[in-house]
Amino acid sequence: MYHYSALVTCLAIAFYFFTSVRVAKAHVIFGVKLPAMTGHPDFERVYRVQMNTLEWMPIFLPSLWLFAIYVSDLIAAAVGMVWIAGRILYLIGYSTAVEKRSPGFAVQAIAVIILWAGALGMIVWRLVHA
Repeated sequence: MYHYSALVTCLAIAFYFFTSVRVAKAHVIFGVKLPAMTGHPDFERVYRVQMNTLEWMPIFLPSLWLFAIYVSDLIAAAVGMVWIAGRILYLIGYSTAVEKRSPGFAVQAIAVIILWAGALGMIVWRLVHA
């Protein structure tokens, strides 16, 4: 069983849900009437955090699970928590100013690269040594 990666998956989904709620609130706070998704720059930054998180989820989740299956559930979960921390840092930075989003982006990107490369490396290793 992959309990640790399952827990990290639930936390990642909860974080994404949190970003979605922030967008709904930002619509009201910044007066951006539905269905519009542009208008106030502060709204657009909140929206971009949510959309960028959505864009990374299909890269993160398969990489997390493949790493958990082929390498280690515990290590996958630890790196997955780093990814979530990077997304939180990205949210805080981007909510403040566009220029402050890069550190969080880098943290989460490095975490995904570790998961993806580790999974790919172990898959290839097992194919070669099967």
